[in-house]
This record gives sequence, structure tokens and C-alpha cells, in this order.
Amino acid sequence: MSAVAHTTIAASAQSFEVRPFDAPVGAEIIGLDLTQPLGDEDFARVHRAHLDHALLVFRDQRITPEQQIAFSRRFGPLQIHVLKQFLLEGHPEIFIISNIVENGQPIGLGDAGKFWHSDLSYKELPSLGSMLLAQELPEEGGDTLFASQQLAYETLPAELRQVIEGKRAAHSYTARYADEVFAGVRRPTLTEAQLAEVKSVVHPVVRTHPETGRKGLFVNENFTTHILDIPEDESRQILAELYAHSAKPEFIYRHQWQPHDMVFWDNRALIHLATGCPSHLRRRMHRTTIQGDVPF
Repeated sequence: MSAVAHTTIAASAQSFEVRPFDAPVGAEIIGLDLTQPLGDEDFARVHRAHLDHALLVFRDQRITPEQQIAFSRRFGPLQIHVLKQFLLEGHPEIFIISNIVENGQPIGLGDAGKFWHSDLSYKELPSLGSMLLAQELPEEGGDTLFASQQLAYETLPAELRQVIEGKRAAHSYTARYADEVFAGVRRPTLTEAQLAEVKSVVHPVVRTHPETGRKGLFVNENFTTHILDIPEDESRQILAELYAHSAKPEFIYRHQWQPHDMVFWDNRALIHLATGCPSHLRRRMHRTTIQGDVPF
């Protein structure tokens, strides 16, 4: 089953290289120009690379918001983030992640990703993948870590794997929303309308990738609140063991951002974490988020 939107586009073939990283996941795409329409064959090659590597880094992409949105839409419908005040004006499909404050107001979400998570796991249709485009980078810090949840599942101790077999867990956007994760950064209070958009949902603890069939863990410390149908203390202990295992160094790729990088990762296969940067150094990123399927 494929979640990819089938849009036929005739365009000249581009010469580009898919260069895998020396890491558990990830590859960089060298020589592809996303300011140009991507023909069907080139798109199929990018799609295949994304499934094979779970994360792609498109180097030196000086693209407009329209071009980022158009490329993202090739993979499926886009999701609009609940924090409407941080959507790019005129382009609500783009969510601004930034520590920049202008006229006393933050222009984007300043503490995004400080706990390990899979984007929008708190939605009935969690994200297929996210594309994050570097607009302004700090001189130090700002790295993003990505951990393969498929490798994590495949290396689980047999006893723990048996315990979570067939189990389901609840996910909530507000699970850790009020936690202060970067010093001095407080999130905006959610309105009743926003809270109505992010009601708790239930997903399998282990999900099957809809395009590759590979199994992976699908719980995370940011949004998962508890495992259903077991005592609370037991749920807490199992989740703690899963979280500790899921972020082992041998599953992780660390992305050190370069100017105009665009990273496209698979939220069905990975969790990620922002490492943060000194608060006085400006950082601005533009994210599009592609809708996925109901996890199974």
C-alpha cells in the first residue's frame, strides 16, 4: 500500500546522486534542483530512496514556500499545525520553528522537538513524513537527532517484545505541552478550539510500515501517555524501558545542518529530537508535514 499521491509531471530528467550516510539511517541527495519540476522517474527514485533510507537530506535547496509545498504534496495531503499563530503568512501549510522574537512576540515555536517524538503521532492520521528547510542557522548547536524505531523493534529483548505484542497506547498533544524544556521558553496557552483539534488518540505500540511492511516501535516520550488495558505503574515501567531502548546510539543519525539543507524524514519509521542552541543565536526553519495512514 502506498500513501504517495500520484501526480503525473512531465519534466526533464535531472542528474543526481543518492549517497547513503555511514549511519543507521539516512542518505544525502546531491545535484537535485527542487526549484525545477521533478519528473515522474526522478520522483520515483526519490520516493524509493526515502523508503530505503528513512531520511533524505537535499543539499543547497534555495526554494520558495510554494516550491516546498508543491514538492511535499507529491507525497500526500499536507497537515496544518494546531498552533495557527506560527504558520507562515499566506502559506498555512508551512509551520515556522524558530527561537526568534520580533516586537516582543515569538515568530515560531521555539522549543519544538526537545523530547523524542514522531510528528503528529497524536493525530488519528499521524504524519507520513516531515520536510524541514533551513532558513537561518545558528553558528553553534541546532543539531537534530533521528533514531530508527524499526532497528529498535528488531533488537528488542524477546521478553519485552512479547509483553508489547498486540498492545495499544494513547497519544496526546498536551501530554508534556506545559513542560519547560528550553530555559525560559513557555508555550502559548491553547484555546478551547485548539484543544478540540488535539483530542487523545490510540495507536498500536508496534506499527507496520504501510509501504515496506517493516515493523517498528510507535511510542514516544513526548506524546504517548499510557499503554491501554494494563495497570498504570506497569505501563509506566514498560514505556520507560521502550524509551531507553529506542534512543540507543546505535540507532541514531545526528544531522549537523548546513545552509539551505532540506531534510525529509519518515515519521512512520523514526523518532527525532532537537538538541537546541544558545538562545541568543537565531534559528529559523520551515516545516511541511505530510499526512499518513491510520497505523496498523
